[in-house]
Amino acid sequence: MIKRTLGAIAEMCGGTLIEDRFAETGITGVTRDSRDVQPGQLYVPLIGYNFDGHDFAASALENGAAATLWQSDRPVPEALTAFPVISVQDTLTALQLLAAAYRQELNVRVVGITGSNGKTTTKDMMASVLSGVFRVHKTEGNLNNHIGLPLTVLQLDETIDIVVLEMGMSGFGEIELLTGIAKPDIAVITNIGDAHLLQLGSREGIARAKLEIASGLRSDGLLLYNGDEPLLQAGVKTLELPEAVEKQTFGTAEGNDWSANNISIDATSSTFDLAGDDSLQKLKLPIAGRHNIMNALAAVAAAKRLGVPSEQIRRGFDGLRLTGMRIEPSTAYNGARLFNDAWNANPTAVRAAIDFVQQLSGYRRKWLVLGDMLELGPQEEQLHAGIGDYITPDKADALLTFGELSRHTASAASKQFQRSESADQTDEAAVMAFDDKEQLIEWLRVRLAPEDLVLVKGSRGMRMEDIVHALERV
Repeated sequence: MIKRTLGAIAEMCGGTLIEDRFAETGITGVTRDSRDVQPGQLYVPLIGYNFDGHDFAASALENGAAATLWQSDRPVPEALTAFPVISVQDTLTALQLLAAAYRQELNVRVVGITGSNGKTTTKDMMASVLSGVFRVHKTEGNLNNHIGLPLTVLQLDETIDIVVLEMGMSGFGEIELLTGIAKPDIAVITNIGDAHLLQLGSREGIARAKLEIASGLRSDGLLLYNGDEPLLQAGVKTLELPEAVEKQTFGTAEGNDWSANNISIDATSSTFDLAGDDSLQKLKLPIAGRHNIMNALAAVAAAKRLGVPSEQIRRGFDGLRLTGMRIEPSTAYNGARLFNDAWNANPTAVRAAIDFVQQLSGYRRKWLVLGDMLELGPQEEQLHAGIGDYITPDKADALLTFGELSRHTASAASKQFQRSESADQTDEAAVMAFDDKEQLIEWLRVRLAPEDLVLVKGSRGMRMEDIVHALERV
């Protein structure tokens, strides 16, 4: 983590140390949480909609913080005059400037990852395949925004070789800010989906926002993007990048620089051959789904760029440990197979989950349990209905929905099941819509057989993991 004198910190974040006598005082690490202060840290009092971190600065200092930032539009209270205080125009901007300056001082290579879906899984894969050769740090949890990314950078030890940074956004300019701090050597765009349509208006807008990651690339960097996405193919052509920046694609379509052959998928793993590379045949991932093979291709491409040997890439996939609630397998109270994919949802991700269920065989009944997809804007009803249109009896045997918007999914899916000659018209379990989560859980528990499969997915605000946990309990 960052270790600097307060004089250096003030210069790096564009602030002024109120008393010069503290210029040689050192700090070790940065925190924004006064409740979790470690001795010697710099406290950064951020301001939110219903809180002001300045109110807790005195507590942070009393609990061991070495110094605090202080926004200049607020008078410094008498209680803080005995402590080191750095005055800044804006504490959030100061945090971001500090992280950007620290990154520039580090001898570290940065992999930045953005995309509508798959960011976290790709991050985990990258870190796993790189860690056998390098000292690697990665974004923890979902700390991928304008606060989380700077804090992640400031956590870096100066001995770290590579940091893998996830970059999230909800509007234009946010990825540009993050990539400007991180200055990636490799920038990855996993895909363009439908998330944040409410803020960005269209998939074209989403593509423009994701392509902002290229603006921070180092002059000899690599832009690695999903070549199966026409919007990215078109958008990359409009970018003004340094001549030395290389562009590579990954995907399943012909013409991609990185692609997979001989794909095989079961309930808990995926196997594929890396096209054109005899040293990476029968690569096995301990995670299922064709979309995860796409994520793995991005990880392989980045690892090869950084000089990781093929056998270490293979071992990295063998030892992969993923962040939770991304098609996370578990077992129901009666032995049925569960998949917890409840971290988030948008139409592209939900269709990928449906495709995954379709690929699996050997189950008595395959259940989809879907919750509302949030932040989709004026087209939210049509987009939910579109998911229902996509669900046919050859992809899943039954659909249960939770939430008002998902009723449109259930309504459209009911028509698909009624049209199918193979559908059982008398089976009440084919499509059901619920507004009460507990009712859905109890309804499913009494009908779930040990030979069944259940996949649960929905937006973060729907907390669909509650359903998984209830089904796990005996």
